[in-house]
Amino acid sequence: MEILKGNAIVGQSGGPTAAINATLSGVIRGALASDCIGTIYGAYNGVEGMLAGTYCDLTAFFADETKLTTLETTPAAALGSCRKKLPKLDGSDPTAEATYEKLFAFFKELDIRYFFYIGGNDSMDTVAKVSAYAKAHDYEIRVMGVPKTIDNDLVVTDHTPGFGSAAKYIATSMAEMLRDCAVYTVKAVTIVEIMGRDAGWLTASAALTRLNGMEPDLIYLPERAFDLEQFFVDVKAALDRHPNVVVAVSEGIRTADGTYVCELVSNSGTDAFGHKMLSGTGKALELAVKERIGCKVRSVEINILQRCAAHLGSLTDITESVSVGKAAVEAAASGLTGKMMTIERVSTDPYVSRPGCEDIDKIANMVKHVPDEFINEAGNGITDAGVAYLRPLTEGESYPAYHNGLPVFLSLK
Repeated sequence: MEILKGNAIVGQSGGPTAAINATLSGVIRGALASDCIGTIYGAYNGVEGMLAGTYCDLTAFFADETKLTTLETTPAAALGSCRKKLPKLDGSDPTAEATYEKLFAFFKELDIRYFFYIGGNDSMDTVAKVSAYAKAHDYEIRVMGVPKTIDNDLVVTDHTPGFGSAAKYIATSMAEMLRDCAVYTVKAVTIVEIMGRDAGWLTASAALTRLNGMEPDLIYLPERAFDLEQFFVDVKAALDRHPNVVVAVSEGIRTADGTYVCELVSNSGTDAFGHKMLSGTGKALELAVKERIGCKVRSVEINILQRCAAHLGSLTDITESVSVGKAAVEAAASGLTGKMMTIERVSTDPYVSRPGCEDIDKIANMVKHVPDEFINEAGNGITDAGVAYLRPLTEGESYPAYHNGLPVFLSLK
């Protein structure tokens, strides 16, 4: 093993989760235990902070173990996040050379030899580019992507840190809404919009309520083309069975021609990565049901609650998030670079997992979809195989400490 000594930088990027700080804690724990790493710095707002030179000394701040345990149950990104897209390295962007020179000047100034980036799909693109630039310019640095995303759409890994806690919140909220909706005899439809642009993992987790005796009548994922006329048929059939129908839909469902259902009522533009900004899928379907079927109807958008509900954290998720963060440091210290950490499922029952890693070039800018065997033949529900996959990821409770009746969270900014 080639020993590389120097300092480390860690950043957080993309949408926050209830577990992203647990992963940060794991990276910090791994760095504090490593003989190769001197100081671990935290970049404020991811790569934006590295380019701006805004950072903090995590080694000094986390000398107290209790701060790390509090960090692990604190939602959102404690270091702040960004959606900064680094320039391409193919010569097509005239700003590329200056941007990377500035970034690597920052690394040299702080003697950064270890780069850890906690994020989702777009963040792994950053990891791939930093790794490629370092290799092309002979700068000795170990570059590691550490996964997080509630969307669970990173390929290679069985699942992503952050997903289990979001799935637990969705399933819990759905169980509560199902019981609330069931108290009346008046015919009514409740449409619950859940995050998920290209992959329907989060919406699929609404089916976990099956384990406790009630589940949504209909579940629609982006993996299947959405047919509005068939949707009306499905809803009417459900109303014939009982008066209170509950439907779960992914925000990213689209018709066969690729039109997002939300575009029926809004046009919200695109984000920094060129992705369509989605909003209003539930509202679009609410208006459609009201016009076509005429019954009482409402839409509920869970929105950011599903990614920041630390009070409903999955113990499996938080534990794995810490482990993956620590394993990233151990892997880098052992000589690995240009990798993303993964979670390998050893068995489902009993549930056992372990950290792994894979080349970042096999992961960046790719999407893992819900497989066919997890979606029913009609395309409006989740199979038992899908529920079996999801179940262990939400198990166990991870509660923050409470003071004055409210959870105690940690702040780094």
